[in-house]
Amino acid sequence: MGSANGLTNGRGGHPLFSFGVITDVQYADIPNGHSFLGVPRFYRHSMLVLQRAVKSWNNNKNLNFAIHFGDIVDGKCPKDQSLNAVKKVVDEFENFKGPVYHMIGNHCLYNLPRDKLLPLLKIPNLDGGRAYYEFSPAPGYRFVVLDGYDISAIGWPHDHPKTLEALKFLRERNPNSDKNSPNGLEGLDRRFLMFNGAVGEEQMEWLDSVLRDATNMKQKVVVCCHLSLDPGASSQEPLLWNYDEVMDVIHRYDCVKVCLAGHDHEGGHSIDSHGIHHRVLEAALECPPGHDIYDGGHSIDPHRIHHRVLEAALEYPPGTNMLEQME
Repeated sequence: MGSANGLTNGRGGHPLFSFGVITDVQYADIPNGHSFLGVPRFYRHSMLVLQRAVKSWNNNKNLNFAIHFGDIVDGKCPKDQSLNAVKKVVDEFENFKGPVYHMIGNHCLYNLPRDKLLPLLKIPNLDGGRAYYEFSPAPGYRFVVLDGYDISAIGWPHDHPKTLEALKFLRERNPNSDKNSPNGLEGLDRRFLMFNGAVGEEQMEWLDSVLRDATNMKQKVVVCCHLSLDPGASSQEPLLWNYDEVMDVIHRYDCVKVCLAGHDHEGGHSIDSHGIHHRVLEAALECPPGHDIYDGGHSIDPHRIHHRVLEAALEYPPGTNMLEQME
């Protein structure tokens, strides 16, 4: 999905900041195919969707940044083409006239290990492959980008402690020989699949400290993660393994107003028990030829949200105001 979003500095005022979003481009120079559920996938066309999204963002002329929610290339991309495919998509993002923030998804890690992937995506790598970070686009606002594959069976070296921890976690919760199969798993246990991952202890402590700091600074926070953080916004399979623990940390504070994610290609929306809006964005990969999955811009006032623009940009049902809790 691609769209543009903004925050204004008062009723009728100019935006404090605006940003574009897109997720699950999953480009590959291969013929069209289908998901395991039979949903059509347009591997080459997804590049055109991205190109049109970037053109739309640039035409907007007021966007301060863009965010890509992971899965830059598809797992079916021939591995001898992985590096060039990632570079090709990154080059398209570079055509945007502003900074682009990326996060990693499972398909990214099917193609390249972290040590090669993070520099290409310009993800700040401050400590041994960590891919979580934060930024503040304007006073009073902070974006927190989580690494949903911090504990994962993909992306780390095979003998890495985080790989071993993930494999042990899966053995204890998924009895299938194919750890990407949910057969026999019921309810929320269907998230215990190899194509998902978890937030590790160190990242959890970092998240707590960032939210504590944001609370002290009276900042409003948007949390971003490739994997969904609320079962009401997606099916069970695309959930972060320890989404509940992450949300326990988030719910300690009142500063988080919105959680955005990708991964579940159909998209979704929910409001959790603490009033936080969760929005899962639709996949660019499954946008059929002749269609676009991006639109106008958000206009958000600290005192009043212009919900019609939000509805247009993130395709909410009429009357739904995703960021009303930003007030």
